[in-house]
Amino acid sequence: MAFDKDAIIASLKEASISDLNDLVKAIEDEFDVSAAAPVAVAAGGDDAGATKDSYDVELTESGDAKVKAIKAVREITGLGLKDAKGLVDNVPSVIKEGVTEDEANDVKAKLEAVGGVVTLK
Repeated sequence: MAFDKDAIIASLKEASISDLNDLVKAIEDEFDVSAAAPVAVAAGGDDAGATKDSYDVELTESGDAKVKAIKAVREITGLGLKDAKGLVDNVPSVIKEGVTEDEANDVKAKLEAVGGVVTLK
């Protein structure tokens, strides 16, 4: 079987987001790789000691109590049930973007209180 790049790209254009998500997970499992973007190591420069002024709160694991996690996400974001459930079911998910350190830590505490695992970026 020949590798047909154009046919693969055409198939990807027609696929749903759910199908693409399943494909990424299957590729990660098959080839033992991660689709996560690599994290750059900070080099000693002028801004190496600068503090970050905005954070993204990412839910990396929803924990065992998904219902509580969904309720917490709804409370934090103001999203509806379906959208909040989608964020919790499809982790890792960014819950809040561009928030202050205090707000990010508050959101993190609320999600960790219901069993979620959170990272601040």
